[in-house]
Amino acid sequence: MKIGTLLLPIAITASVIATAQPFAGRVLVLEEIAPAGMPGLQSFAWGTHDGQWLLIGGRTDGLHRRQPPVSFLASGNNVNAYVVDPATWQVWSASLNALPQDLLEQLQSTNMEFEQQGTTLYCIGGYGYSPSNADHVTYAFLSAIDLPGVMDAIRNGTSITPYFRQIADPRMAVTGGQLRKVGDHFNLVGGQRFMGRYNPMGPDFGPGFVQEYTNALRRFIILDDGVDLSIADYWTLVDTVNLHRRDYNLLPQIFPDGQEGLTVFSGVFRYDADLPWLNTVDIRGTDVSVNNAFEQLFNQYHSAHACLYEGSTQTMRSIFFGGIGRYQPAAGGGLQDDTNVPFVNTISLVERDGSGQMTESAIGQMPALLGASAEFIPWPGTEQTSSGILLQDAFAGDTVVLGHIVGGIESSAPNIFFINTGTQSTATNKVYRVLLVDPSTAVNDADRTEGALRVTTNGQVLNIEASLQGNSAALVRLIDSTGRVVRHIAAGVGTGEHRWTVDMRDLAAGPYLIEVRDEHLLLTRRIMH
Repeated sequence: MKIGTLLLPIAITASVIATAQPFAGRVLVLEEIAPAGMPGLQSFAWGTHDGQWLLIGGRTDGLHRRQPPVSFLASGNNVNAYVVDPATWQVWSASLNALPQDLLEQLQSTNMEFEQQGTTLYCIGGYGYSPSNADHVTYAFLSAIDLPGVMDAIRNGTSITPYFRQIADPRMAVTGGQLRKVGDHFNLVGGQRFMGRYNPMGPDFGPGFVQEYTNALRRFIILDDGVDLSIADYWTLVDTVNLHRRDYNLLPQIFPDGQEGLTVFSGVFRYDADLPWLNTVDIRGTDVSVNNAFEQLFNQYHSAHACLYEGSTQTMRSIFFGGIGRYQPAAGGGLQDDTNVPFVNTISLVERDGSGQMTESAIGQMPALLGASAEFIPWPGTEQTSSGILLQDAFAGDTVVLGHIVGGIESSAPNIFFINTGTQSTATNKVYRVLLVDPSTAVNDADRTEGALRVTTNGQVLNIEASLQGNSAALVRLIDSTGRVVRHIAAGVGTGEHRWTVDMRDLAAGPYLIEVRDEHLLLTRRIMH
């Protein structure tokens, strides 16, 4: 069933949030997009096919509440699967209710581990209320989703049931870990098995629970012939100290020697206190090594994140967008330490140079307390490795689309956990396009005091409205991602209200910049055609 079509206008607000130094002269820009019909989700799984997204699982509410009777309620489960087209912002959905019971329960759970291989999305574990068990459980399943089949069915309103398969395996009973494929092997890292209702007073108080951290790297191959699923070549390494983590970020990395692997960043909780870990762990095949020489001070819970590799300097860059963290930059300089570990708006960058040295810096701020339990979906048109590492040396043009930040928790205040009644945070339906932009064309909305620019499009015709103040003789142009002017729309435009209609049917798909400029004025809006 289609739940939303492209309703115009789509509001797009751009904010420059970082300097150009790490990005070859470009600045990092976030564009907020408000597409009609976009669901508010957090802690969900996603896959892509033909440029469109499948969103499944997760929750539709904000931060979980402390009281066991109202924490992780089934009413907050995401009971639909969504297809989103980020070119047109059309959204379709289908209910999961027709699926067999075990699939239905697992695929509306929160914090599943997931990874895409080819056109199949694999989902492992997840936590939520199970009607079959009459309790909250961590699901012991591996499920396979045929992305082309299920996405086509959702768009056309036909049965989605044929496109799901599932096997039971107690080794897959993990939630809050991460799943990444490197080479032939899947790596299921960290996480926990949690059985029963959440209770901050502990497992033996009130409605008790079982909480077992995996403390492990579980490495295996998924054998899948399109009909039967099985797990082979299973190998595990248990490290009760350094892999005792959940709700963290696991990022693919290219190490200085060119080998691709994984880095475990931060996560929770330490044994001695309810605080995040600060060190990181590198995984290369079956080799697991702890980096105690580096401390990650920002963005310590799972958040949206992007990976860039600059091969010419052997520099690996990991960007973390908001979320939750113990430290954040202080207004007067230095760091602010909050052991309540609040929601933060910090955008941070961790760089690993050619010698393996790691450094961290705060490079900007999210527009609000956003990013926790959100996902970053890389843009397929930007050159990248099979694991989604964006190849910085291949970036070309004035604008590079890195991807989109989708969903997550938006909090009304940094510390809401102890006062949370369910109204202090939400699962956001906001989407942020992440770009690297030539500074000469990047303008912060806060600085646009000389006029207003409004843009709507139906994919064929572009409608532009500009309100200009002062003595203006502005030039109006449409520019593609390489910086080439593809339409000279108007010149010598003076004070007042102006409207133009631009035919875009002969233009290639991709990002475009609408620019209104004179010697005192620069107004821009970016669109995806």
